[in-house]
Amino acid sequence: MKILITNDDGVNSSGILAARKAVENLGETIIVAPATQQSGIGHALTLFEPIRVSEVTLRDGSEAYAVSGTPTDAVIIGIFELMDEKPDLVISGINMGENLGKSELTTSGTIGAAMEAAVHGVPSLAVSLQVRRGDIKFHDGHVDVDFSLASELTERVASRILRKGLPDGVDFLNLNIPSHPSGNDIRITRLGDRMYNVHIKKRLDPRGRPYYWIDGDPAGRDAPGTDVHTLKAENTATLTPVSLDCTAPLDSMREWLD
Repeated sequence: MKILITNDDGVNSSGILAARKAVENLGETIIVAPATQQSGIGHALTLFEPIRVSEVTLRDGSEAYAVSGTPTDAVIIGIFELMDEKPDLVISGINMGENLGKSELTTSGTIGAAMEAAVHGVPSLAVSLQVRRGDIKFHDGHVDVDFSLASELTERVASRILRKGLPDGVDFLNLNIPSHPSGNDIRITRLGDRMYNVHIKKRLDPRGRPYYWIDGDPAGRDAPGTDVHTLKAENTATLTPVSLDCTAPLDSMREWLD
């Protein structure tokens, strides 16, 4: 089995080493990831500047490929340039910070990488670990975080994908692990409405001109059965099946048009 591992926290992230260690007994692994922190880049693709790839040595002495572009770029370069054949599985993570709710599908680089693999018919798994400290959520490099449960659940889900494939109608899976879990269970969930309420911070530069930071305050706990509620209110890991087909019901559209 061949497993491609990527992320959006950068190739030097502790989470990507934890992901590889979790699945190193399941097959041959290769790390191809952005050279720098790419959180919030979503499913972006680099089209107007060259992409460069460098071989790097990671903290544990292993080798990896650093890509100058986005997580999506890394997946494409990995599948179509660096590997002799398509991988059997792509793992994106382990991300620092949870990726929950509908809005994260389009903003998370972690999910964007998994989505890109799914576009090319490769089963994929996005993995994110909840963190409570804001100073490490977007850190570019090593962080002192306990990945033990996240690694255990990553191995559990990855081995199931490699043995059985994904269920019909499921293109990729989104796994989120709480920072203070109530146990090692995994709950199947649907997407919540949102993880954050948008908050714009307006400031003035030294010349009196306004500039802005896009920020977010944690949203409510969302409805029971959603990934947001299950992770945050029940402290239980969530596994959400995702389909690339975002088409809304056609019958209601035809009625609306008529």
